[in-house]
Amino acid sequence: MTTRVIVLNGGSSSGKSGLVRCLQEVLPDPWPAFGVDSFVEALPARMKGADGGITFAPDGGVSVGADFRALDAAWTEGIAAMARAGAKVIIDDVFLGGPASQQRWEKALSGLAVLWVGVRCDSAVAAAREVARGDRVRGMAAAQAQLVHEGVRYDLEVDTTHTESLECARTIAAHIG
Repeated sequence: MTTRVIVLNGGSSSGKSGLVRCLQEVLPDPWPAFGVDSFVEALPARMKGADGGITFAPDGGVSVGADFRALDAAWTEGIAAMARAGAKVIIDDVFLGGPASQQRWEKALSGLAVLWVGVRCDSAVAAAREVARGDRVRGMAAAQAQLVHEGVRYDLEVDTTHTESLECARTIAAHIG
């Protein structure tokens, strides 16, 4: 079965966004990408920092409420529908719920050929990238570096600590065939 979906899971500032751009360059077919950051940016402003929405704590912690979860479920199903309609899709996510986060995608992507990729990065390197980005709550990268991988199963793992995104993308592309 031909891979229809690539799911990248890694903590904040682990290098997923750069990896996505490189994947889109090295893969022979067009692969649109959908990331959790874009989903969060698309939310109404009133859902950010509010009960029911998404809250970013000063220490980098993230919490979500019922309204966020409902919209996230619809977003997940929508991306799966695109893959079922014939699009090859890259998903850039942060599995804050560990295995439960993976299970929500497994349910939505049931019947599709999925490549599960763990994107690892040393927490100190991710924290430095976080500072350089300037668009994240400090502490988020360090808090998520290991947490998002606990209990998650992968077909392949890449480490962006010392390996460039393009090389990681080529490794993933070679795994697809």
